[in-house]
Amino acid sequence: MRGAALSAAFLFLFGCTPVIDQRGYLPDPTLESKIAVGTDTKTSVQERLGYPSTEATFGEAAPGNDAWYYISSVEKTVAFFTPSVQSRAILAVYFDKDGKVANLKHYSLRDGHVVAFETRTTPAKGRELTFLQQLFNATPGVPGSGQQEQNPGQGQGPPGGPHP
Repeated sequence: MRGAALSAAFLFLFGCTPVIDQRGYLPDPTLESKIAVGTDTKTSVQERLGYPSTEATFGEAAPGNDAWYYISSVEKTVAFFTPSVQSRAILAVYFDKDGKVANLKHYSLRDGHVVAFETRTTPAKGRELTFLQQLFNATPGVPGSGQQEQNPGQGQGPPGGPHP
């Protein structure tokens, strides 16, 4: 009995151990310091730092100018909870209309939303089931809810019925 209790406690403690993830661009200060404002181009920046995490299409970059963002973040996940961002570093490389580096800036979480991340999710096809519906549908020998799936657009298909 003690062994089972110790095993359960062990699994509980290590199951809740936080997982730390480094995501995105890994900053390299020596490569970043070699980028010269006014002389380096998009090609030379890409050769040194790689492809950007995202590019500005509007906003802080003036019309005709571009901005590349190299984004790095550290996230902490505990068990099944939503990950929380511990730190974020953004290297913004601004280009002039000729494609040469105009400015380099470093941002962090303290600077606010420099890059607006889209957090909406795309809904999946079908309907959402409750936990109990999923459980009963996955249990062999137990009939489901008996409802038939409908087309996502509530349509009836092409006129004249199905075609071979």
